[in-house]
Amino acid sequence: MITHYIDVRLLPDPEFSQAHLLGALYAKFHRALVGLGADAIGVSFPQYSMQPRTLGRIMRVHGSDSALNTLLSTDWLRGMRDHVELGALSAVPQDVQHRRLLRRQFKTSAERLRHRRMRRKGETYEQAVQAIPDSVERQPDLPYVQLRSASTGQRFCLFLALGDAEPQPVAGVFNTYGLSSTATLPWF
Repeated sequence: MITHYIDVRLLPDPEFSQAHLLGALYAKFHRALVGLGADAIGVSFPQYSMQPRTLGRIMRVHGSDSALNTLLSTDWLRGMRDHVELGALSAVPQDVQHRRLLRRQFKTSAERLRHRRMRRKGETYEQAVQAIPDSVERQPDLPYVQLRSASTGQRFCLFLALGDAEPQPVAGVFNTYGLSSTATLPWF
């Protein structure tokens, strides 16, 4: 049950962009959740905006008082302390909206998909081009954070879509990115 939250605010830095710092912060958060095996901690970005497309400077971490204290005891912000301001553990305000923050995946590169198909099906490039036209590419228009996969080392964009407002909170589990397709988060 989500009863508390902590705001982690990115501080301006002349050497690193906001996007770079947010990626590093989110990666540390993800690794901490993996290490804890946590499924009761969610994340939101209260400055989420489509125009301009941004997640903003605040990452809000949600959970129970005990779940958040367990996270804080891991020193998951090591190496980021000079770049963030950690807010106090606070109770969620009454009468707030509840929303889902969802990961959206896109087939963004026809070329990448063709090469993958060639490897998987043993096809020639020409056969893959016929099977996968350029029109499959979609240009995502959602805010995102750029991360590096721990398993493959490749960079990827974690696109985030904001769900509709819900009148009541919906319980559920969160993945190791602090996201859930079922559970809602307090949105304020």
